[in-house]
Amino acid sequence: MTAPVDPAAAAKGAAKGATGALRVRVRRGDGVQDYAVPRRANQTVLDVVTEIQREQDPTLAYRFACRVGMCGSCGMTVNGRPRWTCRTRVAAVAPDGDLLLEPLRNLPVVKDLAVDMEPFFEKWRRAHGYFEPGENPPDDFVAVPPDSPERQEVDAGIECINCGVCYSACDLVSWNPDYLGPAALNRAWTLVNDVRDRGQAARLDAVAGDAGCHSCHSHMSCTEHCPKALSPTFAIAGLKRETGKAALRRFWRRG
Repeated sequence: MTAPVDPAAAAKGAAKGATGALRVRVRRGDGVQDYAVPRRANQTVLDVVTEIQREQDPTLAYRFACRVGMCGSCGMTVNGRPRWTCRTRVAAVAPDGDLLLEPLRNLPVVKDLAVDMEPFFEKWRRAHGYFEPGENPPDDFVAVPPDSPERQEVDAGIECINCGVCYSACDLVSWNPDYLGPAALNRAWTLVNDVRDRGQAARLDAVAGDAGCHSCHSHMSCTEHCPKALSPTFAIAGLKRETGKAALRRFWRRG
């Protein structure tokens, strides 16, 4: 089914410097719906989806917030690759004028391009991705020097905003739905290196199980697709080392 450009919208597009038309296919349930959208210079994929929703089809569901690459909520699969649509220029991903938009993989679809992030954040909780202070936090407070080895280990990882793009790109999540995923493990790694945290033992146990860091096959898909150029693969490798050390410590104590 094709939704043609509304004449009034097309005229408005021409006045704003439209240079042709895009063919946009949107995954909706079990099918794909076609739209034609005026093509413009410096147009982002999020601009395209917004124009469809506002000018042609108000029933199209998608998610966005900041529009400037700060919140990560506009993630979709664009021509087969998970991306932030607000930072993705149409000219870069669709030089032939053909866009296929689908929801992020590995997450339940709420409607159209909007997915349910609850499984993603539940795994974040399972990995103990929350700070655990001591019994009296004011007395336990420790300054973390920016140049300390621990802080430098996680200097990049703490910039993760939990957009879910790496989770969508991860083949292991597709194969094993119980796998904690790169974002949750990256968060666990940042806390393992936080000298103020008191939940290290439980956290290392949580990420060492069958669905944890040792299940990662280091395909590097999470690192390749991260919109912030972070490396969850590096964090997962660090967790593998630390869980191995913890296992050896337990072994020597028993011996």
